[in-house]
Amino acid sequence: MLARNCLLLFLWYHLQEGSASPAPPIGSPSLPLGPGRMAGRARPRTLLGSLRNGPAGFQRVKRGWVWNQFFVLEEYMGSDPQYVGKLHTDLDQGDSAVKYTLSGEGAGSIFTIDQTTGDIHALRSLDREEKPYYTLRAQAVDLNSNRPLEPESEFVIKVQDINDNEPKFLEGPYRATVPEMSPVGTYVTQVTATDADDPTYGNSARVVYSILHGQPYFSVDPKTGVIKTALPNMDREVKEQYQVLIQAKDMGGQLGGLAGTTVVNITLSDVNDNPPRFSKSFFHLRVPESSAVGSAVGRIKAHDLDVGRNAEVEYTIVPGDGGAMFDITTNDHNQDGVIILKRPLDYESKKAYTFKVDASNAHLDPRFQTFGAFKDTATVKINVLDVDEPPVFNKPAYVMDVYEDTPAGTIIGAVTAQDLDENFLCPTPGRPCTSKVFQLWIANGFVVVVTNERKPLRGGICSLKIMKENHDSNENVVR
Repeated sequence: MLARNCLLLFLWYHLQEGSASPAPPIGSPSLPLGPGRMAGRARPRTLLGSLRNGPAGFQRVKRGWVWNQFFVLEEYMGSDPQYVGKLHTDLDQGDSAVKYTLSGEGAGSIFTIDQTTGDIHALRSLDREEKPYYTLRAQAVDLNSNRPLEPESEFVIKVQDINDNEPKFLEGPYRATVPEMSPVGTYVTQVTATDADDPTYGNSARVVYSILHGQPYFSVDPKTGVIKTALPNMDREVKEQYQVLIQAKDMGGQLGGLAGTTVVNITLSDVNDNPPRFSKSFFHLRVPESSAVGSAVGRIKAHDLDVGRNAEVEYTIVPGDGGAMFDITTNDHNQDGVIILKRPLDYESKKAYTFKVDASNAHLDPRFQTFGAFKDTATVKINVLDVDEPPVFNKPAYVMDVYEDTPAGTIIGAVTAQDLDENFLCPTPGRPCTSKVFQLWIANGFVVVVTNERKPLRGGICSLKIMKENHDSNENVVR
């Protein structure tokens, strides 16, 4: 008899299990179907049985939690509490014999439950970006005995996202540099915007980038935010600075999406795409013949529109008239060409020099040599200025013979001096010097001084040795 009852109980149990539909895990509701619509059903996996009238009267009491909705709309601004959903147990026959209670995160302060109906409401507006979900526990008890009718069940209320956050750029304003003359599609920089909305729900956090200001010079990838050049041969010497306004818009860029903007300041960096150019093709310099060897006797200038090392200029004297007399170097501070005297100048020998100077870049970029020769040529003429020089005696010393009884005023000889500036000789033997160019006198009896009348006076000196001869002897006396 006992074996027969056990067999019947076994068959009855499996028939009941087969007729029950599978239940989802506790606290794992399905996706929301909208306010007030059924979202899921969860049943505890515990079974409770009671024996009535002996083993043959064993009955299985079905138990299970039933709830409607586990989502609450964020930023709800209605005047009444927002309806969240309903908790219900199969044991609730609608006779108000069951009391529902709620515990966990926000129970009583954020969420409240109707103890009779199991309806849950949110008491205040919630922000998903502040807290995306709340974990709570439900309990159903007998109203009269306060005895639990269901095991306590845990469930989650998720805050459903709305598009209430605009995209924001983490950095900005951005600064970027790209070489001038870059080809189309050259990478410049990348901007990134983030959206605090839920990326797993709808398009609220799907950001699309666009350019509001900065075309046609630059472009931006709508998905990645990568900025590239959009025009070829952008010249720094024409325009160096660009300001680009980038927009990031959510909802995939659709109408009604929220947007944020940032500024990208782009600078074109210099490349060596310009040769040096002389400001004029002819330079005229005047150099005194007295200039010291190794001194700077003049400057010329070639301008380069580039900057930095790309504007460094090298100067070279083309072999010819001035190569032996002059050299040229570059002033590192201002890139002037400084002409240096290599040998002494002599106005009386050569009064002018004419030569050519090349100006070229020190650092060439082979990409731009197809533009033409990266150098320029100018002509330099240097006039040598005459400097007033002292007269020069033809001899450093003179020897003259005179008899001891020679009358005063007798011409006993002549000394000759020459002023190279005037090319004039004075005096000449037997003729007086009538020019006022020279003044001639004897100093200390033995030194002859000759000067010109220019201001300041310039003089030349020679020594004079006078031999006195006696008529009666061959004795010579030096005076």
